[in-house]
Amino acid sequence: MSVEKIDTLVVGAGQAGIAMSEHLSNNGIPHLVLEKERVAERWRSGRWDSLVANGPAWHDRFPGMEFSQTSADGFAPKEQVADYLNDYAKMIDAPVKAGVEVLKATRNVGRPGFTVDTSQGVIEANNIVAATGAFQHPVIPPVVPSDADVKQMHSFDYRNPNQLVDGAVMVVGAGSSGAQIADELQRAGRRVYLSIGPHDRPPRSYRGRDFCWWLGVLGLWDVAEMVPGTEHVTIAVSGAYGGKTMNFRELAEQGMTLLGLTKSYNAGKLTFADDLLANIASGDANYLKMLDDADAYVERNGLDLPEEPEARRVYADPDSMSNPVRELDLAEAKITTIIWATGFRQDFGWMKVDAFDEKGAPKHQRGVSAEPGIHFLGLPWQSRRGSSFIWGVWHDAKHVADQIANQRRYRLYNPLEG
Repeated sequence: MSVEKIDTLVVGAGQAGIAMSEHLSNNGIPHLVLEKERVAERWRSGRWDSLVANGPAWHDRFPGMEFSQTSADGFAPKEQVADYLNDYAKMIDAPVKAGVEVLKATRNVGRPGFTVDTSQGVIEANNIVAATGAFQHPVIPPVVPSDADVKQMHSFDYRNPNQLVDGAVMVVGAGSSGAQIADELQRAGRRVYLSIGPHDRPPRSYRGRDFCWWLGVLGLWDVAEMVPGTEHVTIAVSGAYGGKTMNFRELAEQGMTLLGLTKSYNAGKLTFADDLLANIASGDANYLKMLDDADAYVERNGLDLPEEPEARRVYADPDSMSNPVRELDLAEAKITTIIWATGFRQDFGWMKVDAFDEKGAPKHQRGVSAEPGIHFLGLPWQSRRGSSFIWGVWHDAKHVADQIANQRRYRLYNPLEG
């Protein structure tokens, strides 16, 4: 059987893989990008129908191309994001092979590089870049048994309100996905219960500038690591409906029931932690701090940005906060569907190399693995807060490609050639 050989193999053709290809090409490094489905497949089939990018088009893009169908301050629909990445791959002539699944990668013994088994044959590569992203396998906590009398799904499988059976819906998770899906369902006339855990809640915009701009000028995109204890804090922000600040008190005022963190299930009843008020207060504090930091930045730099006192409007606590629900009978509440917006887990089981810690997490520094020749791209907080965003992964890819190029120069050095 013939074996294909390449210097660098990139696994995954989403935003990380495409960015990686551009920088490898800029360094003159022969490479191949393998994708088991289509370019940017998760944007097409792993998102709900109405999803738009969480950042404006001027921000959530690669430097080399603008969105053609979305205004700079608009929020691109998911299909346009997928088309953008596909068009970008064509523009840079990325060597993508779609429909090829990587099955296993092992280090060669007694010679350089790795042997990679794929659904279409064997490839040998000096370097491997795992660019499979942060959203690989949906996680549903084992709280409600699968045989309970309620339909359960992950946000990955949610598409639109018409997909669900009649009845009330409970959404678990107050990050961007959970908050947006709960909002959409309520707008569609559904009775909605929202289980809220720890979260940050930035303003969508303030004083005429999007929060992405504020994070930039305040240096918050470049924060290198999380504050300890905030690993499970999600961000409630939305680009839907032209972009709006997620305000849970406002959603409750419109009819949504807010709940604390979902804890346990027994005989048709769910129990919730006594943390709703604390979680809402923490989100509010995060919101107000950004307003304060923005105001201080405006004053310090003498900027002529309009004041926005309405941004500090305080909504009254809804009944579900004044009298928190600690136990809920699903049948009595007529809840027929639970949507778990509870995140994803990564899976690097195909990589049979010494590049992971005891929990299976990659051991790396800015994407360069402790295992020579192995690299990662698209990890949350890979180098900074912005690493998971389209523009952030582009900058991380440059660093990884530069490191691969450095090692290649050493590898190809021949003192006899001068």
